[in-house]
Amino acid sequence: MTAPAGSPRPLLLATLGCRLNAYESEAMAEMAAAAGLDGAVIVNTCAVTAEAVRKARQEIRRLARENPGAPIIVTGCAAQTEPETFAAMPEVARVVGNHEKMQPATWAGLAAPDYGTERVMVDDIMSVRETAGHLIDGFGRHRAYVQVQNGCDHRCTFCIIPYGRGNSRSVPAGVVVDQIRRLRDRGFNEVVLTGVDLTSWGADLPGAPRLGNLVRRILRMVPDLPRLRISSIDSIEADAELMEAIATEPRLMPHLHLSLQHGDDLILKRMKRRHLRDDAIGFCEQARQLRPDIVFGADIIAGFPTETEAMFQNALALVRDCGLSFLHVFPFSARKGTPAARMPQVRGEVIRERAARLRAAGDAALRAHLDAQVGRVHRVLTEGPRLGRTPQFTEIAFARDMPEGTLLTVSAQGHDGARLIAA
Repeated sequence: MTAPAGSPRPLLLATLGCRLNAYESEAMAEMAAAAGLDGAVIVNTCAVTAEAVRKARQEIRRLARENPGAPIIVTGCAAQTEPETFAAMPEVARVVGNHEKMQPATWAGLAAPDYGTERVMVDDIMSVRETAGHLIDGFGRHRAYVQVQNGCDHRCTFCIIPYGRGNSRSVPAGVVVDQIRRLRDRGFNEVVLTGVDLTSWGADLPGAPRLGNLVRRILRMVPDLPRLRISSIDSIEADAELMEAIATEPRLMPHLHLSLQHGDDLILKRMKRRHLRDDAIGFCEQARQLRPDIVFGADIIAGFPTETEAMFQNALALVRDCGLSFLHVFPFSARKGTPAARMPQVRGEVIRERAARLRAAGDAALRAHLDAQVGRVHRVLTEGPRLGRTPQFTEIAFARDMPEGTLLTVSAQGHDGARLIAA
């Protein structure tokens, strides 16, 4: 699998999909480099929709054209759920599963000149029980993302991800705290906790601690960490200690991305979600009472099977009723093997039209949020010479270069519909 002698080609890694994939790509890059796997192309795929799998295949073909002769190793969720799809592609040299990709021995074997001819290295992800042993000291130039959980025990009818990630596994709190201490020692001013189903953290650990306990422990044990974020959560699983942290911990950033998926009770039941419409609205109201400056993003699916116009209107109204500021819209895409794929489907043109209406509502909600921030002073983490983010994760543009990775106090003088503009 190594490159020909004298080849100047470096290891190339392409990442598709979520932040967790990006985190794991950093770990893979470290392991592959340590093994001496030069000249290969690693594609870390996403399987969240059928479109994501199509894009993965498209990306593999593009990389093969641009890197002739380089062995292409395909891994990630799509490789885990559809190994035969990628093994059948002539461009692909190896298919590696989600568990195998995080093992140093996998990359050492692939780098060995006498490695065998087995093309598919994908085992049963549901049999994996151990917690992540591949922690790296964060990734990102300015904020560090720390994986504290992997997998999911829920079985939403539209979702293939549990079959790509396996059952829920948690990283022990002590390991997480030690890692965040190292990140702070390296100068990171913000840490983001990530996982597939973050609010399930701790259920498999002794004593079954909850996410709120982890958040409070991090803030207590790393007192010089300026900012801590939590990424996408399932609001129905938010525990009392997490809500207390939202109310009392100023270093916990006032931004939550919620896995809502829809705003109609019957659709939520058909999705096999664990909340109803009023639960979502009630959570946002409670969190806003506890932390008036908090803002919410959310995932919403347009065109789920059996969705009528009236049901869609309930989803659309959720933007207003929950007071959402950031919207991530997914046009429904049937995933083979999921119960939703066997339900009566909404026509493609209707799905696209409804997704467009949801995105328009999201754009209007973002503009309203930006309007409310103009004239205010914000503590901003710089992400680039001319870009930063407020505690609410709102982008803010600078008129001149700023030092990267630092915390600055700036005033917002306006916005362009997508981001704030600093004075």
